[in-house]
Amino acid sequence: MKIVHQVCCGVVVHKNFIVATIASTNKNNITTYLQKTFTTLNPELFAFRTWLLDNNCYDVCMESTGKYWIPVFNVLEASDIRVIIAHPKYVRSIKGKKTDKKDSKWIADLFKHDLVRSSFIPPKDIRALREISRYRSKLVYMRTSEKNRYQNSMTVSNIGLGSVLVDSFGITAQLIMGHILTSDIPDEEFCLGLIQKAAKKKTDKIIESIRDCNISSDQRFKMNETKAHMDYLEQAIARTEVELFVRIKPYFGLIELLTGIPGIKPLSGAIILSEIGVNMEVFESAGHLCSWAGLAPTNNESAGKKKSTRISKAGEFLKPLLVQCALGAILCKRETYFAVKYKKIKKRRGHKKAIIAIARMMLTCIYHMIKNGECFNPCDYQELSNSTPRVHKLTESVAIDFLAKSGYDISTLQKAV
Repeated sequence: MKIVHQVCCGVVVHKNFIVATIASTNKNNITTYLQKTFTTLNPELFAFRTWLLDNNCYDVCMESTGKYWIPVFNVLEASDIRVIIAHPKYVRSIKGKKTDKKDSKWIADLFKHDLVRSSFIPPKDIRALREISRYRSKLVYMRTSEKNRYQNSMTVSNIGLGSVLVDSFGITAQLIMGHILTSDIPDEEFCLGLIQKAAKKKTDKIIESIRDCNISSDQRFKMNETKAHMDYLEQAIARTEVELFVRIKPYFGLIELLTGIPGIKPLSGAIILSEIGVNMEVFESAGHLCSWAGLAPTNNESAGKKKSTRISKAGEFLKPLLVQCALGAILCKRETYFAVKYKKIKKRRGHKKAIIAIARMMLTCIYHMIKNGECFNPCDYQELSNSTPRVHKLTESVAIDFLAKSGYDISTLQKAV
């Protein structure tokens, strides 16, 4: 096999130490190996970098083990060393013949032949945006968990506001719950004055939902603590979003471009950019980007038989966001492009596959818009907007063929025709 990297290094990363193997290949294609172990303390990592440079090694490949590869990457990134981060499944050794030293040598051998696929590592500023946006996602998940606990406490306490009002955390619901939690016996007359706007149409049901409620001391304590935590998380989420927009200021032009797509708001655009970056050259095509985001069916075929073609688990943070944007796009009254596409696919494939298809369409649009600086204008936009529904004409021959396929005796009908 052709040797692409004459001098390269394979690295196995752990929490407390790393094992590195430098593979040097001469003109006769004879490879010699130099192996060494370093701890993950900063002085040792700088010594590792010096060791690489002293051996004229500027190409390094290491497996992505949790977060442990990041300190090593930070040290090597500052120099002229090119670092390839590989998913463990692409560099895994044979079971039963695994040691750290063998794994390190195996990675070096694969890498010298350029057989290792690199993971996408965005630039430093995009990685900083990604850290903030993902932290915001975790805060949102925590807030949702607290909301579920709050609603469970309402159910246990015989408070049925969630069954009457659309939002258990709307203005009316929170005003009434605030009164209930601060009083031993709720005053129904006082609660009538707390009902706001459209909720007044359900005044009787609201009063019935809180009548004879039974809040025990433990549930009262739990709800107060949960509400306080939700308020804190709301403030933390707001601060995180402010920090995200401050840091993404250089890319406001791209965000404005992405907001031209139905269903994408400025915050969604900022989070999408923090996940995929602004350089689309790292992806081979729009299809490659969709596969990386977990929005493409997997290839699983053997002996001419196709097995499961479910989408992959990739895109843990990006895929749910794009699905939310797709749900907003099909409900958008301003632009009905994705709504029409969704309805056509849903008839044949169902809601779940249709919404994933719309999310993939949106990511494909994002790819071309960022790469070419184009506005949202699909090639079939005019054709789809001006399309008229097809009218199927039922003729005698079509009706007879349908009856024949259904198992009816059509001999008499054919004679009549």
